[in-house]
Amino acid sequence: MAKIILTVDDSASARQLIAFTLEEAGFKTIQAEDGEQALQILSQNKIDAIITDLNMPKIDGIELIKKVRSLNDYKFTPIIMLTTESQEEKKKLKEKQLERPAG
Repeated sequence: MAKIILTVDDSASARQLIAFTLEEAGFKTIQAEDGEQALQILSQNKIDAIITDLNMPKIDGIELIKKVRSLNDYKFTPIIMLTTESQEEKKKLKEKQLERPAG
C-alpha cells in the first residue's frame, strides 16, 4: 500500500508540482491549500508524512507544525517545510519558533 503524503501550500501550482513528483515516485498525495484545511484532512485520514509551505493564510507552516505535534497520532510524523522565503532573518525567526524547550 502506498504511503500517503499531505502537501500543504496556498499555491495550487506548487501543490500540483509536488504531488506530481511524489505520485511518480509511487506515493499517494492529498492536498490542502492552508493549515486550517490540513488539520481537517489530518482528522479524517491517516497521513504518513507532511510537506508544508511556510507562508500561508489562516494557519502558517510554523503554527501548523505546532498543532500537528500536539496531536497524539502525529507526534512523530515526518514533516518537511519547503519555502521560497529569501530573507535570512525571517527564516531564523521561524526556526526559533520551532525549537523545543530543553528537558
